[in-house]
Amino acid sequence: MNSTSAPFEPQNYPEQSVGRLMEPPIAVFLPILTVGDATEIVRDLATSTTRVFTYGYIVDATGILVGVVTMRDLLLNSPDEPLETVMLKEPFSLGVNDTVIEAIRSTVQKHYPSYPVCDDRGVMVGIVRGSKLFEEQAVEISAQAGAMVGVEREERANTSFWQCLKFRHPWLQFNLLTAFVAAGVVGIFEGTIEKIVVLAVFLPVLAGQSGNTGCQALAVSLRSLTLGDLKPGTEKRQFMKEAALGFTNGALVGLTAGIGMYFYATWQHVGESPVKLATIVFLAMTGSCFLSGIAGVMVPVTLKKLGADPATASSIFLTTATDVASMGFFLGIATVWLT
Repeated sequence: MNSTSAPFEPQNYPEQSVGRLMEPPIAVFLPILTVGDATEIVRDLATSTTRVFTYGYIVDATGILVGVVTMRDLLLNSPDEPLETVMLKEPFSLGVNDTVIEAIRSTVQKHYPSYPVCDDRGVMVGIVRGSKLFEEQAVEISAQAGAMVGVEREERANTSFWQCLKFRHPWLQFNLLTAFVAAGVVGIFEGTIEKIVVLAVFLPVLAGQSGNTGCQALAVSLRSLTLGDLKPGTEKRQFMKEAALGFTNGALVGLTAGIGMYFYATWQHVGESPVKLATIVFLAMTGSCFLSGIAGVMVPVTLKKLGADPATASSIFLTTATDVASMGFFLGIATVWLT
């Protein structure tokens, strides 16, 4: 028995499903077949096909997968031994309707050369190569970087100019709208900046550091969501971890930035106390990085809860949050303390 009775029609399954990636199974046997008979069939298959196979799949009379044997099992057991006594029972398999992401999550710790694919009844309908899943995983992870800034998964180097424009431009318009929000925050404190011009010098420093802190948390969160490490109910722990990391990193870089502000204010002979200005930078950096770390987790988790792709333009939302937080903290503290 070298094939199953189930039809092999991967084109009938949706994109990004396991069924779409599968190929016909090789070396499929009945459990009553002996090791010797199976070995002879394997020898014939090795000379009649160029496809590489590592496992023999054992199915019952209805095609349901009941076991797996390796080539080592065939070599080390007696030729008269039936396969049902030497096979690995209840083998791991993928569902034909599973999404690629679900398959990647379930196989991330297994690393098998190939995986049997079964339908809802347990009937084996094909196999999926581990290398094929790895390729899909690489595409999925590489697509996240583009999706974070509004670049569609379908866009490639050979995508036409007009199609690229169609994919990208709406997100840039949305990004412009969110940038107005950050600009509005600066506008609220325009009087403070006019009085203490030195503050404007450090606005991009704060925005850049808090933005990088948020992007670090975002990258880890997206990877964890993709691999299934960040499950429902574990979000709070991730929030706490990233908040603590943001606070600690913010305090450390805030200390360095505060020293920089102190020397810069001293050099420029500004009217305000360099110590006060340095302290404002330290507090603003610590607070903005703290909120940026939380935002790096909250943005993708919220998008997922809303039913959207957690990677979709997440960087745009994150940038808005970090810009508003950093500028709001900095100018707000300065307004209260210095004016």
